[in-house]
Amino acid sequence: MKKIEAIVRHHKLEEIRDALVGKGFHGMTICEVQGFGRQKGRSEMYRGSEYTVEFVPKVKVEVVVPDASASAVIEVIVAAAKTGQVGDGKIFVSDLCQAIRVRTGEADDAAL
Repeated sequence: MKKIEAIVRHHKLEEIRDALVGKGFHGMTICEVQGFGRQKGRSEMYRGSEYTVEFVPKVKVEVVVPDASASAVIEVIVAAAKTGQVGDGKIFVSDLCQAIRVRTGEADDAAL
């Protein structure tokens, strides 16, 4: 199994969700996160003064899928999240050694 974590722009969340559900991937977890990468924050104006926001708000989408589905999920997320601008986000993929459905006790792929 693979855990796919995508850090993306807020306004792309619904588009990503709709694209994943449209391709048959229904389970996901969403978290509000803050951070920075190459863009190193952003400058904003408040009452005529410019200040720097060092941590940019983003959304983290987590999806756990069987190994065979990982590349398809990544392609869907990239297509839905891409604007071509700095700050589109990142996707991290990690191996997941076990998953258990609490209600039934099913394990691994059956728990997904």
